[in-house]
Amino acid sequence: MIFGGVAGAIVAIGLTVLLVVILGGDGDPFGERAAGPADLRPPLAQACPAPSVAPGSTAPSTQAPVSGARTVDEAAGISYKEYSAPWTPWTETWNAGTLQVPYRVGQHFVTEVYAGGSYHASILSAAVPAADNDAFTLDLECVGQQVSADVRAEYYPQPNRLEPIRDELTTLGGRPAWVSEFRLHFREPGLTATSEYSAVAVIDVGKPTAAVLYVSVPSTHRQFDYVVNEVLKSVRPI
Repeated sequence: MIFGGVAGAIVAIGLTVLLVVILGGDGDPFGERAAGPADLRPPLAQACPAPSVAPGSTAPSTQAPVSGARTVDEAAGISYKEYSAPWTPWTETWNAGTLQVPYRVGQHFVTEVYAGGSYHASILSAAVPAADNDAFTLDLECVGQQVSADVRAEYYPQPNRLEPIRDELTTLGGRPAWVSEFRLHFREPGLTATSEYSAVAVIDVGKPTAAVLYVSVPSTHRQFDYVVNEVLKSVRPI
């Protein structure tokens, strides 16, 4: 009986200790665990994790030297051809779309003014965080498609119809790049333009940020369509 009582006491003490450990002092052994830390990575880094296998290191191809006036975007790490009138320097900061791409450098001109505001032809560039922390490896295809989808969804009247021209991994200025080229068709009350020829290039400049180059020419000014491909070909890293 004495040994039985001692054994029972030991079991009771053991159960008490176990309950304290389980409860952890909060009185709710079945409560939800605390949420993990918030994901503070940039949106593109969250949507497009770096490739599990880094691409092979290849030296950038030699590019022919360029001459003439240039637009230089220090933050993005690229330069490209600068045009004369009617093109004028872009002097604002346009945080565009859900990705909040901060276009601060480039050229533009107003093609028409309507009830919804002013409509522009644009050659704009920006740097966007696209890699984890200080990583230098980007999933260019994923980042390029994310930026292009954001352009279509957020920059233009809705609904619109996409006429794809090209969507491919290539090089610009000897650097790896993803280029999406397309024409969007749309209708907006009071707006004369009913389509726009555009290109979005995402360029790996060897930094945690990717360079974005956005070029757009409304259908009312088709004489400037040539600018889209000419600007892309003129890109050089700095």
